[in-house]
Amino acid sequence: MEAAKEQVTCRLKEARKAKGLSQSELAARIGVKRQAIYDMETGRYVPNTTLALRMAKELCCNVEDLFALENPGEEHSVTLVEQAGLNSSRVSLARVRERVIAYPLDGKWMLNEGFEAADGVLLPDSASVQTLRGSEQIDNKVLLLGCDPAFSILSAHASRESRDALIQCRFASSHLALDRLAAGFAHIAGTHLHNTQALESNVLTARQRLSGTRAMVVAFSFFEEGLMVAAGNPLGIRSVSGLGGGRVRFANRERGAALRVLLDERLAQAGLTGAGISGYDRIVTSHVESAQVVAYHLADAALGLRAVASAYGLDFVPMEAVRCDLVIPCDFLQIPSVRVLMDVLQSRAFRRELSALPGYESSCTGKVIGEI
Repeated sequence: MEAAKEQVTCRLKEARKAKGLSQSELAARIGVKRQAIYDMETGRYVPNTTLALRMAKELCCNVEDLFALENPGEEHSVTLVEQAGLNSSRVSLARVRERVIAYPLDGKWMLNEGFEAADGVLLPDSASVQTLRGSEQIDNKVLLLGCDPAFSILSAHASRESRDALIQCRFASSHLALDRLAAGFAHIAGTHLHNTQALESNVLTARQRLSGTRAMVVAFSFFEEGLMVAAGNPLGIRSVSGLGGGRVRFANRERGAALRVLLDERLAQAGLTGAGISGYDRIVTSHVESAQVVAYHLADAALGLRAVASAYGLDFVPMEAVRCDLVIPCDFLQIPSVRVLMDVLQSRAFRRELSALPGYESSCTGKVIGEI
């Protein structure tokens, strides 16, 4: 890691104007020429301690209010995930074991309301970054991959519990989250695979994907999955069988998404195949994107959660209630932010807010489902 040279930031001009003083007036009061004030305000000259103290006294502030050391960041080697189609140098960073992992902040990863602040900016080689956040904060961050939109509420409650706790949530399907956890690209994977008979699919799949890594599987939430349809359900869709016949414009999820697997199972039970559904091969990659294509009348039905449908003013056709679990490798359980997360899962405030979401239920939250 190469530390960048510290620079002095001067806020003298702002403080002087706040007091209604010209450069000449301030110079006269502290016994220097006006040019000296100009040079300080333009960064050409850094005053000695005595002069800095005189100015602070005259302007009724602290020296730190006038002059501050600014570190533009460090250069750090990173492992960049999702390089294909990279169109932004802005990245989020987190240390996972011995590596600093970088994810791009572009396209669909942006918030609808604005841009998410980056932790660093990629250098031209795409193998290193100029950091915008302190190394200690990057080291303390926990990266959670999954597709439950309530993960952001978990992150907020953790920050309320401890100002040093930092949990960053990034969207990924259940299988992708587990694969990236296994590859060392995340600290926690959220997964909501559907159980077959009495088998715990989240536990079994995590055991297969993590291949020997010891981990704990902890329940996060129950939520309702199904079809999001336009307000009032104008086409009268009551189940997946209503998608057939070509009259419904459908938007599907990508292969491997738990909801697509559930859809295919229900279609088979109804004697249907994807070939009979208009839009079966049209792919959206998140619950929010599914809701948007319906809300903007680009599709008549799409897969998603009741809570997301409600947020967009859509109607909802339920298919199943499923449990979402957190898969946490045991060597991460002692990370301070992970400990805070575990405490939050047991808190009454978090469970109450989770249960307030349409289609959510929190009686299982925080329960250890199994170990692998």
